[in-house]
Amino acid sequence: MGRNEAGEREPLSPQRVVRAAVGLADEKGASGVTMRAVAARLDVKAMSLYNHVADRDALMDGMIDAVFAEAPPPTPRADWREAMRERTSSLRSALLRHPWAIGLLDSRKKPGPTLLRHHDATLGALREGGFSVTTAARVVSVIDSYLYGFVLQESSLPFDGPEEMNQVANGVLENSLAEGLPNLAELVRARSQETGYDFDREFEYGLTLLLDAIHADRARQGGSALENGD
Repeated sequence: MGRNEAGEREPLSPQRVVRAAVGLADEKGASGVTMRAVAARLDVKAMSLYNHVADRDALMDGMIDAVFAEAPPPTPRADWREAMRERTSSLRSALLRHPWAIGLLDSRKKPGPTLLRHHDATLGALREGGFSVTTAARVVSVIDSYLYGFVLQESSLPFDGPEEMNQVANGVLENSLAEGLPNLAELVRARSQETGYDFDREFEYGLTLLLDAIHADRARQGGSALENGD
C-alpha cells in the first residue's frame, strides 16, 4: 500500500483503487486494467479489491467518473453557446489526459454520479438557453460527436507539436506516392509553412462553426417551437 503525508500506510478505499486503475490505463490503455494489475500497483492481493469495487465493470464505471470529475459541468447562463464552449473545452482537456476513456464514455450500463451530474447540468444549461428536451439531447449528441472525434484524431496523430508535424509533412512530400496528388501536396506545403499552428485553434474553429450552425438552426425553427418541443 502507499503511505500518506504522515508516513503511515494509507488504507485501501474505492477512491485509491480507482486512482490506481486510472494511472494504469494512462500508461497501458483500458485493456491493461485488470484486477490483478491494479492489485499489483497497490501492492495488495487481488481478492482484497473486491471489498471496495464489485468487479472490473464497476471499476471502469469509477474510472470514467474520475475523468468527468476533472471537467467542471456547465452552469446555466444567458449565453448557452459560452456554456457549451467551456464545457466542451474542459472535457477535451480531460480526455487528452486520459485518451483511453473515449471508447468507454457512452458504454457504461451503470454510470457514476459525477457523470450523471455532468450530463444533467449540460442538459440544464441548454434548457435554460431555451431548447426543448428533445433538441437539447440532439445538441449534446452532435457536440460530443465532434469532441470525441477530434480528440481521437488529435491523440492518434504521428506527431506532437509543429516541429514534428513539419518533419512528417516533409516526409510525405518526399514520398514518391505524393506525385500526382497536387491538392494533397499543396495542403502539406501550406501546413508545413504555417507558424504557430496548434490544435487548440483548430478545435475552437470547428467548435465555433458547430455552435453557430446550431444557433442558426434554432433561429430557423423559431424559439417558441424549441421551447414547446419538436
